[in-house]
Amino acid sequence: MKLVILDRDGTINHDSDQYIKSPAEWKPIKGSLEAIARLTQSGYRVVVATNQSGIARGLFDMTTLNSIDDTMHKAVALAGGRIDAVFFCPHAADANCECRKPKPGMLLEIGRRLNVALAGVPMVGDGLRDLQAAAAVGAQPVLVLTGKGRRTHKEGGLPEGTRVFPDLAAFVDDFLK
Repeated sequence: MKLVILDRDGTINHDSDQYIKSPAEWKPIKGSLEAIARLTQSGYRVVVATNQSGIARGLFDMTTLNSIDDTMHKAVALAGGRIDAVFFCPHAADANCECRKPKPGMLLEIGRRLNVALAGVPMVGDGLRDLQAAAAVGAQPVLVLTGKGRRTHKEGGLPEGTRVFPDLAAFVDDFLK
């Protein structure tokens, strides 16, 4: 199976330090929807892996998260693409769960559910925790400089072999070459 795993906030859509708490706040980053469509049209399954601690913090509930994701699915579909699944961690950082990136639990669950080895599968995100989770399961860490990506790049400490691109569209251009 051809698979690409994407972080959501800061990779597909603009991020906010106040969290994305409603469908109205979900705004795609220029070129990201078309990039997902190109992956889909090239035979790749696209899965989202996202930490959503706003649930544990009481900033939004599951119904709202589902509405935000529905907005994302519809926007991607209008661009000609598809997101096959969204995996998320609803826990706060201090919960010490196994599913919150940088821990590998969410990515391991994706591998189990899709019955796919994650070795070399691109995991694209804007935060160090995305890259660390990817490295922990043998996936290919890919940093985009959107969202918190520029700060992540500047702070350094990226896992060995991390590839860096200006945005999701630039990654997809290179990846599909």
